[in-house]
Amino acid sequence: MTSAPTLTRDEAKARFTELRSVDGRVDDAELDTVWAGLETLRPEAMLGAWKGGEFTTGHPVNGMLQKAGWFGKTFTSRNDVQPLMCRNADGELYSNTALGKGEASLWAVEFRGEITASMVYDGQPIIDHFKKVDDTTVMGIMNGKGGVVDGRHLYFFLERV
Repeated sequence: MTSAPTLTRDEAKARFTELRSVDGRVDDAELDTVWAGLETLRPEAMLGAWKGGEFTTGHPVNGMLQKAGWFGKTFTSRNDVQPLMCRNADGELYSNTALGKGEASLWAVEFRGEITASMVYDGQPIIDHFKKVDDTTVMGIMNGKGGVVDGRHLYFFLERV
């Protein structure tokens, strides 16, 4: 059994940028390698408004957020998070609490042996974990009973607005 190559932070950041620009499918294992090389975050680093996007990996949720008009996430405080900020037909932003089954909160949670900023949904068994790419970009992995489908995570990113 061989282990995945280890990337330095700079290599992980560069590979993240390359994978983000791929027009088509990205391999989960490549995203896992990038994730492993990135820096963890404290929950407070997530405060503010973020625009989101996802990596196309073939996860069953791929494309569903875009269809719902997903814009990103807003972290007002650790206990006040709008995980599914969407645009309505008029282009106005709103928190889609129906899709998200409520809102969320922000915690420091262990994932893959590291403690990092993580968003816990109020109404469904999903936790989004975040790691720092740079001062304005984070990588996210959707985890939990409601987020892992057939053993696969959804990979996404957020950019500070």
